[in-house]
Amino acid sequence: MDMNLKPYEPIYELTRGEIVESIHYGYVVVVDPAGHLLAWYGNPDTVTFLRSSAKPFQALPFIEAGGAEHFGLTLKEIALICASHSGTDEHVATARSIQDKVGIGELDLMCGIHPPTDTATAEMLRQRGEQPTPNQNNCSGKHSGMLAYARLMGWPVAHYIDPIHPVQMHILQTFAEMCGIPMEEVELGIDGCSAPNFAIPLRNAAQGYARLSDPANLPEARASACRLIFRAMTSNPEIVAGPGRFDTALMQVAGDRLVSKGGAEGYQGVGILPGTMGPDSPALGIALKISDGDAHSRARPGVILSVLRQLGVLSESELETLAPFGPEVILFNYNKLTVGNSRPAFELQLDPALGEFAAANHL
Repeated sequence: MDMNLKPYEPIYELTRGEIVESIHYGYVVVVDPAGHLLAWYGNPDTVTFLRSSAKPFQALPFIEAGGAEHFGLTLKEIALICASHSGTDEHVATARSIQDKVGIGELDLMCGIHPPTDTATAEMLRQRGEQPTPNQNNCSGKHSGMLAYARLMGWPVAHYIDPIHPVQMHILQTFAEMCGIPMEEVELGIDGCSAPNFAIPLRNAAQGYARLSDPANLPEARASACRLIFRAMTSNPEIVAGPGRFDTALMQVAGDRLVSKGGAEGYQGVGILPGTMGPDSPALGIALKISDGDAHSRARPGVILSVLRQLGVLSESELETLAPFGPEVILFNYNKLTVGNSRPAFELQLDPALGEFAAANHL
């Protein structure tokens, strides 16, 4: 991998009056399941960590091995295994349900503890004088799934987050296969929840999301697992993220047409079903990286909605429903006076074939 790539390019800007005051930089890539580059802005070979956008792939070997059927997991529970949840009571109850079925406890999780990101839940805990627990960690579902995979296969549950543990080795192999990259070319790091995480070129991550959305050319067991994960996430968008969050809102509006999974430090993965842009349109995978980490998610929602608008994936009424997230958002000060706006600062380069689908959808 070439780590010495050109700088990121302007992708989203904030204005005050008539002046551009702040600029976010980034790259975005759109590919099909075969890895063909269909649309892009910036360098598609930029190597960066997926962070929590990797969660559907981290769940995949467990689901492929029959774990959901073995433990009787519901679609909601599968969605939580793929989630970066907000720590609401519903999220915690779902995590406990997984753990009860698998025969593990909350204290077996090695994800650490942080307060719920849902402000209402955090305030209720404060009022009750309670401290957060591991199940309120946004990764408790992922870690419950990793422990369940160890139980399923008869592997030790201790040190399940160690990169050389069989759970992590199988996850790495599956992730690399889904993203069309040799295992030895996947750069490893440690995520915020202490599990291994992966850095690969954006185009490979996008290919993984395209294959998740259309696994027709994968072996049947893996294809079936991909379809189950896609269905679990799209049918339980409130579990994948939480109240007021972009992934949840986008999947609620789009229905079963796309899966959306954000990650820390400005990453976003989206998978779109074949036929969404019209008959015979391919499945699409989208990978986005905002270079500055996108604190408070100022840029990612607007950029993704701009990509989906440029591709013609969402209708005008759907975009209107999602308008609080972008693509362009009016900015107010504390006195509710309009001071500027935030808006996309890029246009995708489109492969001609995909451009025809996009143009047709804009007619």
